[in-house]
Amino acid sequence: MAKSLVTGGAGFIGSHVARHCLDMGHEVVVLDDLSGGFEDHLPQGVTFVRGSITDNELVEQLFEEHKFEYVYHLAAYAAEGLSHFIRRFNYNNNLIGSVNLINQSVKHKVKCFVFTSSIAVYGPGQVPMIEDMVPQPEDPYGVAKYAVEMDLKAAHHMFGLDYVIFRPHNVYGENQNIGDKYRNVIGIFMNQIMQGKPMTIFGDGTQTRAFSYIDDVAPHIANSVNIPAAYNQVFNVGADRPYTVNELAQTVAKEFGVEPNIKHLEARKEVLHAYSDHSKAHEVFGGKEPVSLQEGISKMAAWAREVGARESQEFDNVEITEKLPEGWQVKIAAAKAKALA
Repeated sequence: MAKSLVTGGAGFIGSHVARHCLDMGHEVVVLDDLSGGFEDHLPQGVTFVRGSITDNELVEQLFEEHKFEYVYHLAAYAAEGLSHFIRRFNYNNNLIGSVNLINQSVKHKVKCFVFTSSIAVYGPGQVPMIEDMVPQPEDPYGVAKYAVEMDLKAAHHMFGLDYVIFRPHNVYGENQNIGDKYRNVIGIFMNQIMQGKPMTIFGDGTQTRAFSYIDDVAPHIANSVNIPAAYNQVFNVGADRPYTVNELAQTVAKEFGVEPNIKHLEARKEVLHAYSDHSKAHEVFGGKEPVSLQEGISKMAAWAREVGARESQEFDNVEITEKLPEGWQVKIAAAKAKALA
């Protein structure tokens, strides 16, 4: 029986990947600090270790104890927009934490290291995004992801560590943290509707994204270790058809049976149009017809109604406050008021 480590396995994509690994017959250890995940997302049958990938001593201990054959690295704080304002946290968590895992994977002769990167590595003006384009990330989150990609390639050339890199985009579905106001627009919309609040959109809502249902992404990530042609390759994975954020808001509102109540906020600095070419992934992984946006939204909405609205959490350790987008300054304003009291 193969033994696999899934980092971030109590989170959104990670919990689904862990479930698919169990279905493949793997013995699964999940490492997660629960900063963005929940224990009730853990699939039955995994061994759960609460802790961070930044805890190098813990990472060393886990590799020594379990002798993993495969590593699925999904742990990350995936907030592109916020990453400008939490640069130290971003690089420590998303880059240095990843290096801890790569070091131990080399030392313990892991058969394959599967890494979820992001289309954030491409940067602006490159659509459709194709894997052989030269990445030009414009935010610290994308910079960190691309640095890990390059480090994996260096580890392969120097030590023979095999890897598979996925660049998913705008993934949504069951187990998403709908209480995180800094990322995952579909979850944000659903949470706002269930709380009776307006749906907030940065800018005019004409920015486009190809929203990807979780079942079109997670199975390929889990199964990639069984496909030799996937080794040491980079794959875009996700939906093909882009939608505007305005169209998305209409679809979510309709699913919840409400009229769209939209509040437009000042535009933030972000890539306006982002969608990928998936020809390479289709060729290597095959797969069924992707889940439509309407069907995926319906499935996620049913789950969201079941778990209920969640209070949005403020990020406690913003490092730079200059140009922080509207609606993200609540915690800072409260902290300043408390200090002056």
